[in-house]
Amino acid sequence: MRHPSTLTRLLPWLGFALILIALPYLFPTRTALVLMNAIGVNAVFALSYNMLLGQTGMLSFGHAVYYGLGGYATIHLLAAVKSAGLPIPAPLTPIIGFMGGWAAGALIGWFSCRRAGTPFAMISLGVGELVAAAGLMFKALFGGEEGISGDRTSGPLLFGLQMGAPGRVYWFIAGWLFIAAFAMWAFTKTPLGRLANAVRDNPERVQFVGFDPQRVRYLVFMISGGFAGLAGGMGAVNYEIMTPESLSAFPSAAVLIATFIGGVRLFHGPILGTVFLTLMQSMLSDYTQAWQLYVGGVFVLIVMFAPGGFAGMIHAGRAKLAATGWGGFLPRFLGGAAAKLALGFGAIILIEMIVRWRNGARPLFLFGASLPITSVTAWIITLALLGAGAALKITMQRAAEREAGAAA
Repeated sequence: MRHPSTLTRLLPWLGFALILIALPYLFPTRTALVLMNAIGVNAVFALSYNMLLGQTGMLSFGHAVYYGLGGYATIHLLAAVKSAGLPIPAPLTPIIGFMGGWAAGALIGWFSCRRAGTPFAMISLGVGELVAAAGLMFKALFGGEEGISGDRTSGPLLFGLQMGAPGRVYWFIAGWLFIAAFAMWAFTKTPLGRLANAVRDNPERVQFVGFDPQRVRYLVFMISGGFAGLAGGMGAVNYEIMTPESLSAFPSAAVLIATFIGGVRLFHGPILGTVFLTLMQSMLSDYTQAWQLYVGGVFVLIVMFAPGGFAGMIHAGRAKLAATGWGGFLPRFLGGAAAKLALGFGAIILIEMIVRWRNGARPLFLFGASLPITSVTAWIITLALLGAGAALKITMQRAAEREAGAAA
């Protein structure tokens, strides 16, 4: 079996770098730049979380602790740069965030990694609540509910990069995103990264061959905490403020959802999940009150029917295309896509009609046309759309089962 050359392995990273360079020219508006900056911060956070969940099999409910503590370390440094005139460029301050997250991971992981599975998950939940409560209690350190502010424009420039407008901050975010993502990918190729996969799949065998699964989990936990702290540092520079909310259960749940929706078994999966969740949070919330319901629905559907997430679905589609060719792949793909579109579109219309009915029977606007929700016809059309999607989905599934039976 031939292994891919180093150049072949690095080609996707060249493509990733070109995409990062092209994005601000393709989407130059201020709104798009602010959104891309948020996606970059969240992508590093999600990739760090997947070092635990996808690579080592450690389900954590408190990963925001390391993001928040790294962010607070960075925002305190930014404040010191402005008040004491420290000669530290703002683009380098996330390094202190990495160190803060790594130190917190070393301290908390020392006792939490002594357990695995459900006990580890419960400990992470307890630690997350403990640190979030401490964030509101120690005002001198965390700034109370108002948080602590910083100024990313203070301090000397690095390579002449001004850190004022979102367009300039984008290059700072994109640079750290590329460095962090490449470093985490390189970690997966190291002996420790391979051992982490083995601990996830069969810790007893790892122990049998002479390695300590607890030590492997602890080392990965520290490194993951460091990269989460780096993401927190990027967030502190981007938003110029850190509040105790960054330590709470909400960002811990959000990074879990984004990582699982994107796919935990493939390296780039969390990036896809981050793009999806950030777009839902930032854009869909302007159009509907039910956007969180949609996120929860997608999460449940992914867990039940596509545990590989978006990345897993793309990978499976590529494998099916390679096995059957376009002639066998395209009809099934188009049929499946039509069934999912009909089901999804019908479900969205039904939910929006129920939400508007509850809020005073306001009309629903679709593609510029008004859909009166008090009309029986509107409800019949919606239910018919759902029924057609379900019927097409069942037909496609039975056809696939017949093909599988004939092949066997």
